[in-house]
Parts: sequence; structure tokens; C-alpha cells
Amino acid sequence: MTDYLILRVTAKFLIPLILLMGLYVQFHGELGPGGGFQAGVIFSAGLILYALVFGLYRLTQSIPVFVLKVLSSLGVLLFAGTGVVTMLLGGEFLNYNLLAENAVTGQHLGIFLVELGVGITVASTMLLIFAVFADQEGHD
Repeated sequence: MTDYLILRVTAKFLIPLILLMGLYVQFHGELGPGGGFQAGVIFSAGLILYALVFGLYRLTQSIPVFVLKVLSSLGVLLFAGTGVVTMLLGGEFLNYNLLAENAVTGQHLGIFLVELGVGITVASTMLLIFAVFADQEGHD
């Protein structure tokens, strides 16, 4: 892609905006449209665009596959751990009211943690799937 100057310059402009939009959807998901899944897909789409334009090698130098595997697991643990904490506090699985003194604060905290776990899992899993398929070039 070194011959496509306009594509590279446009991508350098768009990638930060895409990542910023992913963060916006992640952190405002409980207040409006969006949430962890949508944010994860948007965020990973920005990084996949980076890999398509600048090469998979540069992406995996920035974010190694091992880190993506750890992040996938960490997101699931954050989601499930939120539910386990509510059970340890004497409530049902994912009963957010118990996470804080005030039920409304607990709801906000619980939704934030669960959506963050989903976002991390979706983004890292999408990148893992892309990296595995993109790395299949010439390998048997």
C-alpha cells in the first residue's frame, strides 16, 4: 500500500476518529444508542483499517496476538466477575443494586463494568479473528 498516498493519508486521518467514536459509544452506551458490542466492533474496525493500509505486521507489533488473547479473557472475566461479586454480596447474578450504597449508583457501576467487559472482549476477539485469517497467506 505504499504506492497509495491518498489512501494512507486518509486512513491516518480517519483511524483516530474511528477509535474516538468507538470510545464514545463505549462510555455513553448506557445513556444512548450503543454499548459494549457496538463499541468493540467500531474500535476493532479502526484497527483493522490500520492493518489493511499499513500491514498486519505493524498492527501485531503494536498489539501482539498474545495481548489480544489476554484481553479477550479479561473482558469475559470482567463481565462474569461483576455477576459473581453481586452474588457474593448476597444478591442474584448481575443484581447491580448491591454494587454501591445507592441503588442508582450501583446500577450505573454495574452497567459500566459489564459493557466494558463486552467491549474489550468483542474488540479483541474481532482483531484475533482478523489476524488469524490475514496471517493464513501462504501457510498450510
